Amino acid sequence: MRTGRPLPPLTLTRDEHETLDRWARRRMTAQALALRARLILACATGQSNTAVATRFGVTKQMVGKWRERFVRQRLDGLLDEPRPGAPRTVRDADVERVVTLTLEAMPRHATHWSTRTLAARCGLSRATVHRIWRAFALQPHRTETFKLSTDPLFIEKVRDIVGLYLNPPDKALVLCADEKSQIQALDRTQPLLPMRPGQAERRTHDYRRYGTTSLFAALDVQTGRVIGECHRRHRAREFRQFLDTLEAAVPAALDVHLILDNYGTHKTPAIHRWLARHPRFHLHFTPTGASWINLVERWFGVLTERQIRRGTHRSTPQLEAAILRYIADGNRHPKPFVWTKTADEILASVARFCQRISETPH
Repeated sequence: MRTGRPLPPLTLTRDEHETLDRWARRRMTAQALALRARLILACATGQSNTAVATRFGVTKQMVGKWRERFVRQRLDGLLDEPRPGAPRTVRDADVERVVTLTLEAMPRHATHWSTRTLAARCGLSRATVHRIWRAFALQPHRTETFKLSTDPLFIEKVRDIVGLYLNPPDKALVLCADEKSQIQALDRTQPLLPMRPGQAERRTHDYRRYGTTSLFAALDVQTGRVIGECHRRHRAREFRQFLDTLEAAVPAALDVHLILDNYGTHKTPAIHRWLARHPRFHLHFTPTGASWINLVERWFGVLTERQIRRGTHRSTPQLEAAILRYIADGNRHPKPFVWTKTADEILASVARFCQRISETPH
């Protein structure tokens, strides 16, 4: 004869049985939830709380608790209820004040807020200000630069150059050309201290100058090969010599589409006369203030990072030899830069940015 309180009836639907079985077997399930699922599956077979408790090594009160919660709330009853925790001490008004001051005001004796100055202004702790900034992705200590082209033919030039990148013409070579001027041959005043485990390479902050050079370079958009030469001066005469180098390097059967910026040496009468004598050369000028659209600028950045910035050169010829050696090494296994954005995507991005800054109070 059965004694004690009657057990509430526990029957499972097919979906509930599948969910409980998945919770019990899945490796990523929390162990507490997996145990509750096993208890309910065992109870659904008609076993008593005592038998289930003995099988899983828990108390019968625990089995009874989860059986009752499942009968009342079904699967949701097996989930942990949210715990209240400590009451929040920072009011919504405090959060709003921190965000508003950060975005719309400036400290009296500084150009931007720090956690200390804003915490003192608001009567909060530095940690609280830091948490609020992090929650709203605010970083007053950081600043970035931007520049918008004012070229009246900006749209036409963007479409022209991007079209050359994405759909180059047949029987033609697309070259991105520019000059990296005033590259300094520098050497430190004392020997370098080499890198060791746990210690970065160290060098003196001061240096000696041994002259400058200018690199004229043209990047083949399709192959990634670079045609380059160094000159001590940066004039139209040197640019015309570089055009002669390109004329000799490119097979005669190919047209040459040359992408350039608007520097004055590219538009002198001597250059116009040279182009008239070489009709296979077609010049495409980038928009004013939009050097980012010229792929050779990206290559200049790689050159600076890998060869120039940390290089030590005690003469200009030594610097020039290092640059030309870098170009020759890269041309053995060239890798092109892949342009991905269409002209429409670029113009839409510029339009969105213009909309943002037009709505920003000055």
